[in-house]
Amino acid sequence: MTLFDENEPRPSRGAALLALTREDLTLFGVEELKERIETLQSEIDRSRTALDGKQSTKSAADALFSFKS
Repeated sequence: MTLFDENEPRPSRGAALLALTREDLTLFGVEELKERIETLQSEIDRSRTALDGKQSTKSAADALFSFKS
């Protein structure tokens, strides 16, 4: 089972984020905006965690393959 129909082009990376930034926020109520902020903050935290992991892995690889004498 695949997430996408094989006959349809896959969405480009970041397309969902771009669509999110184009939403008309005037249509949201106060509670909806608070919920949106909480959700976006959670995604920021998740992204930072992923970034930290990648930077750690890159640093380890750089140290392993560093041929300084």
